[in-house]
Amino acid sequence: MLPKITKIKGIHPGLILGREIKRNNIKSSQLAMSIGEHKQTISAIINQKRGINPELSIKLANYFHTEEDYFMMLQAGYEVKRKLIENSNRMPNLDNIRRVLFWDTSFDKIDWNKNKRAIIQRILERGNDKEINEIIKFYGKATVSKIAKSINLSRFSTFQKNAETYDLI
Repeated sequence: MLPKITKIKGIHPGLILGREIKRNNIKSSQLAMSIGEHKQTISAIINQKRGINPELSIKLANYFHTEEDYFMMLQAGYEVKRKLIENSNRMPNLDNIRRVLFWDTSFDKIDWNKNKRAIIQRILERGNDKEINEIIKFYGKATVSKIAKSINLSRFSTFQKNAETYDLI
């Protein structure tokens, strides 16, 4: 019996496929022959070098007696998790942001996604045109605008001025 998607969301489908092959005591070449696929395709998926496509998801679902989209859902969950990890490592062009703006923290250790609200607020309060443009480019105007609108009170009049100048509120 295959595990519920919610319990294994974000795991490469090849890991689950490999586990099921072992549990059912079959060889990947036997599975490939049974579903009409090349054994190299199954091997590449098990080794996480290849993903699942809709046609293969249906074939595997029929073989393992599960829903047709089971393996596609695993693939989608894996790709989303991978993209989230990739995006969490992204940073704006730091050449366009003065370190002095973040005097109270270690500039090299700023988590640009986790602290986005505080970063946007600080840049709008104290930043110059180059810094504001970099933050808008990095986060996207819609995100910066949404956060700027959610900040009710800033001690700095420049926040309001910059938010209006860049058409954020």
